[in-house]
Amino acid sequence: METETKNELPTQNETHSGGNKLSIPMAIIVAGILVAGAVYFSSVKPKEAIQNQQPESADSKLENVRAISETDHIRGNINAPTKIVEYSDTECPFCKQFHLTMKQVMEEYGKDNKVVWIYRHSPIDQLHPRARKEAEATECANELGGNDKFWEYLDRVYEITPTNNGLDPKELPKIAEYVGLNVADFNACLDSGKYAQRIEEDLQNASATGGGGTPWSIVIAKDGKKYPINGALPYENVKQLIDFTLK
Repeated sequence: METETKNELPTQNETHSGGNKLSIPMAIIVAGILVAGAVYFSSVKPKEAIQNQQPESADSKLENVRAISETDHIRGNINAPTKIVEYSDTECPFCKQFHLTMKQVMEEYGKDNKVVWIYRHSPIDQLHPRARKEAEATECANELGGNDKFWEYLDRVYEITPTNNGLDPKELPKIAEYVGLNVADFNACLDSGKYAQRIEEDLQNASATGGGGTPWSIVIAKDGKKYPINGALPYENVKQLIDFTLK
């Protein structure tokens, strides 16, 4: 499982504070622990992972997830029995990987209205200072072209960004043009900063639900029980969790 974390020791991740300055001996110790952990987790089969995935209690942080509404960015049928709320950072390499996984989920389950995907923002400023403006850009795409243009714009960002703060801001209006938006209107929207507060609200809600890194997702079953996905879980694991929630 891969994730960019905000508060954990770095593995294949980056810390929210921009990385810990470990001494060489400590780095060796940590490396040994990580190797041992990797061996263990690589031996866990998807079925075992799901069996060990227990629903959170009613008073857990997952209950702080903001109610899904039509103001959210929704891919699929909002009335689908299984809902996946993802908090993500457009410059996070693991988010880019998980974006493809979620598209695969929707190809399999979305067409039958079994799963709906809700996307929310969780930019890690210490690692990716460009991600917050990219998030605002997706909101401008939504303003100018509706939900469909939001997803087209978001897909394109994940498609072309090299991640790790590598997308040149000059590409943002080019993406707007690519998806068929009025570039002048897009630039005016982006320059206004009108969606900065929305991005912050998403980020704060991610934190309130227990999200310590990105991608961070919450699967809501048809009975209302909630299950966390912490990181870029492989498709097979996500699929089995979805099947579990649909029973």
